[in-house]
Amino acid sequence: MLAIWVLLAVVAIEILVTYWRIPPGELYHVHEHGAADGASRTLTFLNFPAAMIAIATLVSSYERRPRRRTAAVALAALVLCAFAFVPGVVRESNLDARPINVAAAGGALLAVFLSLGRPRAWRRLPGDRLRLAVVVALVLVALPWIAANLGFSFGGVPVLGQIFQTNELRSQPGVARLHPAVHLGHHHGLDGLLLAVSALLALRVPIRQPALRVAATAYAALLLAWGVANIVNDAWLEQVVKRGWTTTEVPGVLSLHWNWTWAAVVLGAIAVFATDYFSRSSIHSDIGT
Repeated sequence: MLAIWVLLAVVAIEILVTYWRIPPGELYHVHEHGAADGASRTLTFLNFPAAMIAIATLVSSYERRPRRRTAAVALAALVLCAFAFVPGVVRESNLDARPINVAAAGGALLAVFLSLGRPRAWRRLPGDRLRLAVVVALVLVALPWIAANLGFSFGGVPVLGQIFQTNELRSQPGVARLHPAVHLGHHHGLDGLLLAVSALLALRVPIRQPALRVAATAYAALLLAWGVANIVNDAWLEQVVKRGWTTTEVPGVLSLHWNWTWAAVVLGAIAVFATDYFSRSSIHSDIGT
């Protein structure tokens, strides 16, 4: 859980600084200026994906202190974080923060508070090498978004500038004007990386109670599959479609409009759940003894 919070905090600070120093015209669908823009975009980030990731930490936090007061705080955090899933609370067409965004952000902060305390000792688990390999592969794909989140592109950078297109002006189907292949600022592909990595971390946490284990594993499996889908969607558009290699896009999964990508997310989540739940069941029984 600590690794998840550190990861989210680092990205939130990057967003705050980048949107503070770069004019909104060079960013994506924001309209404030300076510090106000940095704070506004950070607040929407605390909704998507931070609040959604925070939900994945609540079961573990509750099991560490299974008391009535903890249950009440966890339930409050869950309800507040769930606001991030309500359609229209975070709008891709306008990423300026609104008062409603305070709710999910508050839920994420409650989840952080609930997880405070002495962390569990890190131990190597079966499958960690595979998890690490998956993370490394996803990070390599996400390198342009990591740079963009810091306010930089790979134009003129040896090797990376040849592998990835970033500040080159490109067109895409349905958009009339030319624009950089990878805009500066935060990308939903990077959100996908955060969802996937956080899910892989959450799936390592032992959950003793069977019902809670089912719920926690199912939710983390969904986050993992959804995160990978966002990575594929964003990378395919920027590095394949905008090169002119094809006009066929991978349908997005930022809204609940059903498409074949959502079908892949559901099937992927089921596969991850089935694989991880039964492997974790044996691990957790060993830990319990």
